[in-house]
Amino acid sequence: MITSKRRPASVGEILVEEFMGPLGLTQGALAEAMGVQRKHVNELCNGRRAVTAPTALILARVFGNSADFWLNTQRRMDLWEAIHSPKEAERIARAKPLTFAA
Repeated sequence: MITSKRRPASVGEILVEEFMGPLGLTQGALAEAMGVQRKHVNELCNGRRAVTAPTALILARVFGNSADFWLNTQRRMDLWEAIHSPKEAERIARAKPLTFAA
């Protein structure tokens, strides 16, 4: 379980800082390479869109890495947000562990 109080880097932060910036890519250029609308890339970059399996496959093809890289980045953020959300903490606390007879 993720216990760090430090928020992990989001997909958008990694996309902008580790890929687009060093490669000199604009959102428009990345959108064209991905075959999606610029709005899609803008929402990814600004944390308003989560990476789905199809988007992870597209990003992996564009950047030559793996879909797992993108999905794991999204998963880390999703877990961190769930752990640090008071609303989700309430829902999680209501769950009752199952007990099994030996």
